[in-house]
This record gives sequence, structure tokens and C-alpha cells, in this order.
Amino acid sequence: MPGRVLIIDDEKAIRWSLGEALRNDGYDVAEAENGKTGIKSFRDDPADIVILDLKLPDKSGIDILKTLKKEDADLPIIMMTAYGEVETAVNALKNGAYDFMLKPFQLEKMKLTIRHALENRQLKTELDGIRKKDREHYNIKSFIGKSEVMKEIFQTIRKIGKSRASTILIQGESGTGKELVARAIHDASEGGKTRPFLEINCAALPETLLESELFGHEKGAFTDAKARKKGLFELAEGGTIFLDEIGEMGITLQSRLLRVLENKTFRRVGGVKDLRINTRIISATNRNLKVSIKEGLFRNDLYYRLQVIPINLPTLRDRKDDIPLLTNHFISMFNKEFKKNIKKAGRDVLKILQGYSWPGNVRELKNVIERAILLDADDELLPEHIPAEISGTHLDDGERNGVEELAGIGPMSIREMEKILIMKTLGETGGNKSHAARILGISRQTLREKTKLYEME
Repeated sequence: MPGRVLIIDDEKAIRWSLGEALRNDGYDVAEAENGKTGIKSFRDDPADIVILDLKLPDKSGIDILKTLKKEDADLPIIMMTAYGEVETAVNALKNGAYDFMLKPFQLEKMKLTIRHALENRQLKTELDGIRKKDREHYNIKSFIGKSEVMKEIFQTIRKIGKSRASTILIQGESGTGKELVARAIHDASEGGKTRPFLEINCAALPETLLESELFGHEKGAFTDAKARKKGLFELAEGGTIFLDEIGEMGITLQSRLLRVLENKTFRRVGGVKDLRINTRIISATNRNLKVSIKEGLFRNDLYYRLQVIPINLPTLRDRKDDIPLLTNHFISMFNKEFKKNIKKAGRDVLKILQGYSWPGNVRELKNVIERAILLDADDELLPEHIPAEISGTHLDDGERNGVEELAGIGPMSIREMEKILIMKTLGETGGNKSHAARILGISRQTLREKTKLYEME
């Protein structure tokens, strides 16, 4: 991950302290004390990311931002600004800056922002390569797929992007690409590429900190609030805010979010003034929110507010026709990364991959191909390069026969499969629940509850 970082700031202390911290983390760091030197440094040896002060002695940070963006449109640039210059920093975001940090900044937060920016740049580079290689199947920027279900997703993304829809809920298992859908919708909207796309993982922060990140706070609102801070709802003005893992948000904060969606206004923490929002809100979750509602973990009224336009992403097992396309794409991608020359996957390998259920979806498939190419394969991807838990070679004859028997009865839910296994085991044990529970690896009490659940008494 570490790459080349260019720091452009006239304050020597900031250049030195930030530069040393980044070098200790493995980054290659270049420094420049003014705009002219910074631009020359970038042209002589392009950086992967630039940390740019908003005010420099010879040029404005906005002018340097525009110049660097002409050199590299995808270059992530983090602006540094003093308190009181936030409005200008927001203008920098509109001109293509990745983010901005208030001075004095927290070093760990700066390092985290740099890492995220570089990850996004790397992902975009990979996706650009995909588009060039396979345009006929790569219909939306972030996806590969030719299955009917994916074509429908592509069409939905285009329609939403062109519409004025402001509230969208994306649901799907982990690894199905919910964030990529959110970004695709944003990019498909009018002016999307020049407007901010800000994201936050609702599961990654405690509720009080998440509230401050979303809505901002006034100076003195709480112990550590030493200055006013704008939240994501303000900073994403005219663009998109992506609330990932919305199902993990606490009930109290859900109430505040509901009021925002209903009134299109909010207040900073500790504030008394209502602020209006003009922001598209895209939420995502891998939870079944209807179940969360029954369990009292999610508000029913918020659910219906969020899902004005619902998008349900298919699992990889529901789009197995795309597995060969995805597999060969990942082979090509990792060939380049690891400097190998693996041929496309043969029929035997694809048969194994298409026969697996992929609980981790596309992300899991990517990891499997990466491991095979990095550790095992030399010039051809063979069945023995696929992990045993996927190829089924770790099963004994009895287990393999059981898998083949289940595979022969067609697609089913986990609930249906569990019911069949319990019925089959009870039948083989003559209804002896203690014996059946031992075979199934569960307690007798659990077995009793499941037979009651499935109405098998």
C-alpha cells in the first residue's frame, strides 16, 4: 500500500513532523515549501497523493489543486487549512480535492485519510483496467457481469443516477459490492464526478462520535469540542453521503436521521440553528432490516423512509454465469500485480468454482484467485490450486455423497436445507432426538426448538 507522498506546505515544522511519521510507515515522502516547487517536484517525479496547504506564499492552494488535477485527474489531494478557512476548503472539494484537514490536525486521522485515499486510487486504477479490457461486459464502472440479474442492476443504476431520487437503500450480503453501487449511482448523476461523495461506516464508530461526524458540532458542545466542526451532511452539499452498515446504527441516532429525512434539515451537536441539506443519501446494509425491526433494533418508520428506492444485490451463487468472467478478470489483474503469466482458467477449474456456494461472494472469489496465483500457480491455474474447502477434496466419501445428494435437489435456502437435514437425521435415528442431536452437532434443546420451529413435532 505505501506509495509516494508529496507535502506542499510553507511551515517547515509541519513538513518535517508529517514527513517523518509517514516515512516511518514506509511511505516515500517528498517535500516542497511553496507552490512552484511543489508543481515542479510533481512533474519531475509524480506522487501517488499530495498533502497541500490552502495558503502558500506564492500561489493559492486552489490554483495548485487545479494545476495538479490537470496533470493527473485521479490524483487524491488532501487540503490542509486553518480554522476559519473551512468555506474555502469546501470550495476545494468542489474542485476535486479528496478531503481537507483542519490545522492542527491529528496525526493518526491524517494517516488514516491518506490510506483511504490511496486505497480508493488503487481501486479506481483496477477498475479502469477492467473497463479497457472488457468493455462489452463492463457496463457500469464498478462491475463485471453479463448475467440477466446484473443487467437489471446496471439499468437501475442508470435510472437512479439520472433521477432526482434522494433516498436509496442498498441491501445485499457482504462482498456483493454495495459501496461500488453507491459510487456508480453518484457518478451517474448530473455533475457526479465533480461533486463530493462522502462515506462513513456506521458500525466503525461509537454513537456519540458517529453523531458528531454526521451532523458536526459547535464549539463547546462537549469536552473535546474546541472548535466548530462541520459534519458530513454539510460537506456533502450537492453530492452524496453513503451510510454503510446502516443496520448497526443505534436507535437514538436513528431518530435524528429520521428527522433529517423528513424535514431536510438538521442541527449541529450543541447548535440552535437549523441547516438545510441538499444531499443524496444512500444507505447500505447486509442485515435483514425487517428482522431487526421485529427484534427492536431498527425503527420501522426509518426503514420505510430509507427504502424509497430499494436495490437488492444478488449473491454470487445467484449469478454463477458471471463466475468465468470474474475469474479470468482476476487472473489478468493478479498476473499484472505479481508479474506472472497464468493462462485463463480451464473448464475443470471453472466447474469447481461454479459448484461452490461462495458465502463471501465476489470478494471471496477474488481472494481465492489471488492466493492461487501468488502461492501456487506457475503457468496454469489447475484444480489443485483451489482450496480444499472449495474443491471438496477435504471430504470423505460419505460427506461427498451427502453433498452430491443435496446438490441434486436444486437451489434452496439455508432454512430449507437445515429442515431437510434434521428430517433425514431423525428418520435415520428412528426419531431418537438425543442420538440425532449428537450426529448434527447440536444440543438436544436446540434440536427440540428447531423441530418446533419447522413444525416437525
